[in-house]
Amino acid sequence: MHAYRSHTCADLTKANVGETVRLSGWVNRIRDHGGILFIDLRDHYGITQVLCDPDSAAFAAVEKVRSEWCIRIDGEVKARDPELVNAKLPTGEVEVFVRDIEVLGAANELPLMVFGEQEYPEETRLRYRYLDLRRESMQRNMTLRSDVVASIRRRMWGNGFREFQTPIITASSPEGARDFLVPSRLHPGKFYALPQAPQQFKQLIMVSGYDKYFQIAPCFRDEDPRADRSPTDFYQLDMEMSFVEQQDVFDTISPVIAGIFEEFGGGRKVDAPGEWPQISYRDAAKWYGTDKPDLRNPIKMQDCSEHFRGSGFAIFAKLLEQEGTEVRAIPAPTGGSRKFCDRMNAFAQKEGLPGMGYIFWRDQGEGIEAAGPLAKNIGPERTEAIRQQLGLGVGDAAFFLGGKPSSFERVAGKARDVIGAELGLTETDRFAFAWIVDFPIYEKDAESGEIDFEHNPFSMPQGGMDALLGDPMDVRGFQYDLACNGYELVSGAIRNHKPEIMLKAFEIAGYGEEEVKNRFGALYQAFHYGAPPHGGCAAGIDRIVMLLADEQNIREVIMFPMNQRAEDLMMQAPSVPGPDQLMELSLRVIPQE
Repeated sequence: MHAYRSHTCADLTKANVGETVRLSGWVNRIRDHGGILFIDLRDHYGITQVLCDPDSAAFAAVEKVRSEWCIRIDGEVKARDPELVNAKLPTGEVEVFVRDIEVLGAANELPLMVFGEQEYPEETRLRYRYLDLRRESMQRNMTLRSDVVASIRRRMWGNGFREFQTPIITASSPEGARDFLVPSRLHPGKFYALPQAPQQFKQLIMVSGYDKYFQIAPCFRDEDPRADRSPTDFYQLDMEMSFVEQQDVFDTISPVIAGIFEEFGGGRKVDAPGEWPQISYRDAAKWYGTDKPDLRNPIKMQDCSEHFRGSGFAIFAKLLEQEGTEVRAIPAPTGGSRKFCDRMNAFAQKEGLPGMGYIFWRDQGEGIEAAGPLAKNIGPERTEAIRQQLGLGVGDAAFFLGGKPSSFERVAGKARDVIGAELGLTETDRFAFAWIVDFPIYEKDAESGEIDFEHNPFSMPQGGMDALLGDPMDVRGFQYDLACNGYELVSGAIRNHKPEIMLKAFEIAGYGEEEVKNRFGALYQAFHYGAPPHGGCAAGIDRIVMLLADEQNIREVIMFPMNQRAEDLMMQAPSVPGPDQLMELSLRVIPQE
């Protein structure tokens, strides 16, 4: 017999009754039933109930065992009595009578319990992550993650892609976040960077003639943490294709993403790729208040400015006299009660706005009537026109925010989500996808007036060089994101592969020719040697698994994540380097005041 096990803790069935077996695993829990000791023995695959009574030679040793001890047992498989069968376990029809036991690893008093899925502070969970990872939910999440990655690889290979690895130590590159810098010992005063993405390398692979590339790529960004983003590193499905247009990329990656969600989504509805709408960045902001809308919620915001222009509601009327302002309505079907309206008004105030105007419609026996402070101020003709525009009726409401869209769009988007959830309008058993397209390439700083890249600087502008000769704020890129249930899952672009357009694009953002050549020399030079048109995208593995696992926090699907302060409590990173290390790297730490 094998030194540690003849079966896993998920293998045994009634077919094994009468056999002598060997199992190894962890003590999930112990129960004493009138002198008979029952142990739920757990390994990665499942749980088997083992028992020992005072007649067994192993009883004295079994009595000493405690939770999370790692043990090996030898014993005889017996059938459970019919009334004691546990239908929830694959091994629930049998139990193993212990004849021999060996303690493989004793455990000290536990800082957190593995059995029972109790709640613990995140600091405790991350400090003792190796214990936290033993819990059933974490085992399930990490297995899911592994299976998702394996499935992605199979699907990409099946589509004619080959997997190539790109460097982990490279040069600094502006990708929209801060780099992690790595000092060079051999070149004092110089630094490598951990790649924010394999962006330049995958484009160079296309120039090298490999046509279809993919990689499950680690990416490193020194970012502020969020619930759906790791503050240090993450993994993405990175892909690039030559001789393609935007729709070709969509047609390639959409079935891969849809297939993953169908395979691992637990039976939840997955919108078919042919049904995924393509929404412009500008319309997404106007209709949903975000560039990653949750389309499970049917609410679509609308511009209602004309109904308030010159109206008796002075706040909006005066706002609309200013350039660049508007009044936007958030329809709320079935939300037509004063109590709900007041609650949403309080929500807006908590989000930092003065409030949120509202109108709700009711039937007082004399036909439909508009109610609420706004209705009284603008009169029945305007409220009826608003109702008609929004397609609302008795028992419905609408909420209004005004000003420059940049000042209220974020809150409007959140309000839309809250309204959809509270009124039961949002489908909870569905994955709804949408391509967001036509992203602006540039943004202008409101105070300085300086122009910089708003999104990926390597995107091909729509219209090519001609587009760059006009107003930079009108330039749209062949850039796209895939949104699902309120999260950005995929981001990509058709790349700018012409050196003259590349120089002009960077010049508008304040990068001179020499700086472009210095920072992106390899890419710039490569574009002079027969660069093909190419494009691609990257899909966030962590975020995909988070959605599939129905988790709200991305750290629940990462094996060894950092905390909110970008600290590894288990490994105690970041750490203070020793004087010898600093000297070897020609570095000196300047104390912070």
